[in-house]
Parts: sequence; C-alpha cells; structure tokens
Amino acid sequence: MIDFKKFEKYSRPGPRYTSYPTAPEFNTSFTQEDLLAKFKAQDSARPLSLYIHIPFCRSACYFCGCNVIFTSKEEKKVKYIEYLKKELKILGANIDTSRLVTQMHFGGGTPTFLDPEQLDEVIVSIKETFPNFSKDAEISCEVDPRYFNQGHMDVLKKHGTNRLSFGVQDLNPKVQEVIHRIQPFETTQNVVNIAREAGIKSINIDLIYGLPYQTKETFAQTIRDIVKLDPDRLAVFNYAHVPWMMKTQRKFDETTFAPPSTKLEILKDSIEFFGSVGYKMVGMDHFAKPEDELFKAIEKGELHRNFQGYTTKGGADLVGIGVTSIGDGVDYYAQNYKTLVEYEEAIDAGNLPVFKGYKLSDDDILRQFVIMELMSNFSLDIKRVEKEFNVDFKEYFGDALKALEEFVEADLVTITEDKITVSQTGAMLIRNISMPFDAYLNKIPEDKRRFSKTI
Repeated sequence: MIDFKKFEKYSRPGPRYTSYPTAPEFNTSFTQEDLLAKFKAQDSARPLSLYIHIPFCRSACYFCGCNVIFTSKEEKKVKYIEYLKKELKILGANIDTSRLVTQMHFGGGTPTFLDPEQLDEVIVSIKETFPNFSKDAEISCEVDPRYFNQGHMDVLKKHGTNRLSFGVQDLNPKVQEVIHRIQPFETTQNVVNIAREAGIKSINIDLIYGLPYQTKETFAQTIRDIVKLDPDRLAVFNYAHVPWMMKTQRKFDETTFAPPSTKLEILKDSIEFFGSVGYKMVGMDHFAKPEDELFKAIEKGELHRNFQGYTTKGGADLVGIGVTSIGDGVDYYAQNYKTLVEYEEAIDAGNLPVFKGYKLSDDDILRQFVIMELMSNFSLDIKRVEKEFNVDFKEYFGDALKALEEFVEADLVTITEDKITVSQTGAMLIRNISMPFDAYLNKIPEDKRRFSKTI
C-alpha cells in the first residue's frame, strides 16, 4: 500500500516538458529572419512534421488551457482559411517543400468546427504546398465529438487520416455541468463507431483527472465506461489549473478539487485498471494496447515527446501553421502570433507570422535530451549521454544528482554508474524527477514559477 499523503509535498509548479527550454523562455528577439535562416540551414534529408492550428470553438469548456477563439460566425472561419492559404504560400517560398512529410496533425480549438468542405479546402492547400507525404505518414486530427459527422469523416479518410483523438475528459453528469461540456456517453460512442466503420485503426480518447467534483469512484466509473469503446490509446491528463492565464478557470470553486494525494490515487487506480484490461502505461499520461506503435516504441526505448505529446515520429523538423502554432528544429523553437489581428497583419505584409522563439545552446540541447529521455522512457543511459555529448555526467549534473537523492531514498529512482531508472511509482512524479535537470527553472524561486502543479 502506497502512502500518497507523503507525496503531497511534491505538488509544486512545474513544466510538462513538451519542450525544453519551455515556452516561458521563448522571446521576441527571435524573428522571422532567424526562422528563415534556420529553414535554409536545415538538412533536406530530415523529414517534416506539420502542425495546423484551428483556433475556433463554439463555446468555452472551463477547464481548457488551449489558445482558442469562441465564435459561431461563419465569416471568421472563411477569413481564417484564406489567411492559412496565404501563410502556406509564404512558407512554400521559404522552405524546401519537396521534403518528406511523416506527420500531420490538426489541433485547436476544434478542427472539426470547420465544416467538411472547409476542412477539405485546408487539407488540399496543405498538400499542394507539401506534396511529398510518406506512405506511412501519421495523419491525425483532434475531434470534439459534439462537432463531428460522417461528412468530416469522409474528408479526413479521403486525405489519408489514420488517427483520431476524441476529447471526452469525464462522463459524470455533475462534472460535465461544472466544466461546461455536456457530452453524453452516446455522443462519443456514435463518433467512435463512425471512425471504426471508416477503417480508422488508431483511436485515442482524452480524459482529465483533477477536475471539480471528481472522486476516485466517479472517475473509476468513467474509465470503466470508456474502455467499452475499445480505444487503441488513452491520454489521461492531470488537470492544469492556471487561472492567471485562463480566465474561464476562475469559474471553478477550488475547494471542489481533490487533494494531491487523492489525485495520485486516481492515477494509480487508473494505471492498475488499464493494465488489467490490456493497456500499457506509455510516458507519464498515455496508455496503449500492446499492438500499438507507442507501446512498441517504449519497449525499444524509442519514444519521443513533442508539443503534441508522445509520438514515435522523432527526427523530424516541425512546421507550425496557423495562429499561435509552434514549430521546432534541431536547435530552435518558433511560435506564431497569438492573436488573429497580429497574425493577419504579418501575413498581409508578406511575412511569416513569427511572434517569438528560441535558439538552443549546446547546454540546452544536452539538457533537452536528458529531460525528454526521462519523460518518454522513464530511464536514461548515462554512458550514451557521455559519449554523444562528450561530458562527464556526474560532474556536469552534480547539482541535479544531489537533488535526486530524495527520490532515490524514497525508492522512486535508482541511479547506477550507467543508468538512471524511474520506478513504476516514480513515473507518477516524472515531472518532478525531470525538473532538477532544468537550468532555467532552478533560477526561479518556487513562488514565482508560472506553471500548473505537478500533482
């Protein structure tokens, strides 16, 4: 029996490490000229990954931390599509568009808030700009089951979509009412059936624990019901409460949140339940069937992490398309403007809508490797790091190793001459275990850190 009460002390503000350095380090000194120089210097043999952001939602889900624009106006969608096309033309003139595309992902917002004809128009424009998709490219789309129909499925299938991610979050009526997202089980069941009938082989369902009024019992019922849909993957995220960033989250009564120890128990119960019905924990918040490529990647220690979460498609340069999108390469990050007005003004001037970014130093690249290995595979090959980066690990990371001692004493981490290994229980605290290697975070006093809590 694990005493999760003693882990409550680890409930501290900390990054989710979808990037390193993390987004707060991005700055406006990184300009379009910097991005164009990075494009020019890229190895044309490296494949591309495309991320397209569709920012619109009809109404607010109060838990959401994404960059969204609430609207029901058709003209806003039409105008946005025109600007996406303009952005693609500018990209096409500044990057080698003959490079192999191995991944394309639509996120939001609600990508399927576009009607099927609009979605088709966007994908056609992307493929005209980037015509060289690999035969096994992962083409995926985030879907709000409340806004998805057979027409959307037909368009996505026509363009080779092979993975869909359905947002559910929770099935409890009380929780749904408080988070402002009424979505009966039958709504999700219907869209999963549409996807299965279309031959979609990889279906993911997103859930969130830590929402208002959730209990161990109500969330256990949610996951029991969800596995009836037989998803191939599940993402079970810890709710990120950042009311200083997201005004809608201020609607929540914080006394209705479960304490950190209960959240850890919910996660533990979920891990055990999913394991009992044939799923394997992948990374810190994903579960997959044994035949899923995510499962195979973690078995080989080849799982990767990026802004879309966990993936098997490493070694690609990511191009962000659309308002607030983030792209990255071997040694940089670049983010587009976050408001439509600034995004449109940049494009009207014939520029890529670069808002800010970051150039990675050698130290950043080293620490990025260490943190992403821990976050993805729950282990780190010390000798490999020393060989690839020409460092003495214990000397270079002396402070981090000292900070990990408390996790070693708690049997959450094992450190040998050759390897750092995180235990199954330690995996629940992987953000905390990775944080000592973050050179930027450790310069910021804990009470000044603007991140959601790790538990």
